Amino acid sequence: MTSEQGRPGVPFNIANQRARKRPRLATAVVDDLVSAIVTEIYPSGTALPPENMLCDIYGVSRTVVREATTALTEKGLVVSQQGRGTIVRDSSAWNLLDPMILSALFRREDGLSYLDNLSEIRASLEAAMAAKAARRATPEQVAELTAQIDKLEQLIPMPAAYVHEDVNFHDIIMRMSGDRLSKAIIDGVQSKALQTHGYSGRLNVDHVRDTHAAHRRIHAAIVAGDPDAASRAMRDHIESSWAKRRSAPLPHD
Repeated sequence: MTSEQGRPGVPFNIANQRARKRPRLATAVVDDLVSAIVTEIYPSGTALPPENMLCDIYGVSRTVVREATTALTEKGLVVSQQGRGTIVRDSSAWNLLDPMILSALFRREDGLSYLDNLSEIRASLEAAMAAKAARRATPEQVAELTAQIDKLEQLIPMPAAYVHEDVNFHDIIMRMSGDRLSKAIIDGVQSKALQTHGYSGRLNVDHVRDTHAAHRRIHAAIVAGDPDAASRAMRDHIESSWAKRRSAPLPHD
């Protein structure tokens, strides 16, 4: 099987500006090893299987294994030690904003604590961005936000469709704030959380109605140009929404 170069979404090390994309096989091996390390199949301080064994486990060449090991090193997960091999580092060294690491963290037995932390981060950052949006909103931006809240109103009977447009509602406010760094942090962290049932939950119409009422309060505060009210409404919305999803029972398979 030939390697696929230039594939979008393949991880790279921003710190040293490496633009080279990793082959598909290496990325698959990295993904599996990241999961094994983060979920402590390979605990901190232990060595990964030697190179030849990894080749046998994954059915790949030494070149692929070396690519994968380099990627794990870039993510802060492992370090090569003379005479000991590739050693798993303590979690304090991990790049917790790396998408693969985040995805694995949310799947751990204690993954709920990381989702709690994500909710806290969102509440703080989005509350601040809602306040900025209230201060900076142009008539055109207000019109866009109003069109979105009206669109959401029509989707209340359809929870799945509402959830999709809910994300767009928050995205509009983040763009209105002009805070590109906070938006990038939230986008990066939340994208993996949304793939986790414990975070996304299964919403019913009653929950959607409560969510929409909260969106209306946020919208009203921004339109009124009231940053304090916008910040408070956004924080209350995120905290209360997560509390409901967190306490909801998981569906049976």
